[in-house]
Amino acid sequence: MKTGRPAKEPRPPFGERLHALREAAGLSQEQLADKLGIAQRSYSQWERRPVALRHDQLVALADALGISTAELMGGDAPKRGSGPAGKLRQAFERASQLPREQQRHVVRIIEDTLTAYQVRKAA
Repeated sequence: MKTGRPAKEPRPPFGERLHALREAAGLSQEQLADKLGIAQRSYSQWERRPVALRHDQLVALADALGISTAELMGGDAPKRGSGPAGKLRQAFERASQLPREQQRHVVRIIEDTLTAYQVRKAA
């Protein structure tokens, strides 16, 4: 059950993650703030605004939620994308910074090259 006033602005990414973790733990803002020894109003700012928490605050927050600090910060390790690796990935990342028309030109060249390769491979 949602309580309190609706937000006027979207939460920042850390605040969104913190909100989801708190709700998953079944805690209200007031309950979590009590565990941390801070005012509910102070805690609510952590979910609503970009904040720079100290290391001891992050550790206490993770302990109160029953999770690791790595999970609190967004996961144990960065996840690798499913796209190409190495030089090809770098080339695609650079191409994605080009103007839209130039991107279309790059796509046409790649598609033509792949089509020609498939034709030669089939022959």
